[in-house]
Amino acid sequence: MSHGARVIRTGVSSAGPAAPPPVTAASSSAGSDAELMDGGYFRSCAGMLKVAQMISLLIGFISVNNSPWTDYSAYSFFQIVTMCDLVMILFFYIMHIFRVYRKLTCVSWPLAEFLHYLIGTILLLIGSIVAAAKSYNITGLVAGATFGFLATILCVISMWSSYKVSCITQSTSKYH
Repeated sequence: MSHGARVIRTGVSSAGPAAPPPVTAASSSAGSDAELMDGGYFRSCAGMLKVAQMISLLIGFISVNNSPWTDYSAYSFFQIVTMCDLVMILFFYIMHIFRVYRKLTCVSWPLAEFLHYLIGTILLLIGSIVAAAKSYNITGLVAGATFGFLATILCVISMWSSYKVSCITQSTSKYH
């Protein structure tokens, strides 16, 4: 008899809603478009966080790219990290908009996104610290490092808000 079994729940789920909404005559013509794209994700907090992350990463990349470099290895690492993070965030953004996670159920999308955020945030933090240390007060490099730190903070907020793990005790029945 197991009393107090633990269940770990995360804030995101790769499974869709329990049941599809009922189809009416008025919504049947727009049903295929509603199935293809998730328009609510554009306005959701997670969607807006992803857009803010992508914009800050792009501004950081452009700022560093258009500045005279003082240390090639530091800034090439920063550029690689910002572009890889930007591409991966764009990938997950498109995946959520087009609901790819419903079609490819063999992948644990919440875990994949969590691992991306974990590794990407750590690399972005390291790249931003190194970029800030090697900037020598050149405004473009300082701006790039600043937007790198902003993107790091946004990634931490996104990771914290999306993947809060809570342990919930489930009661078990004595009578089976």
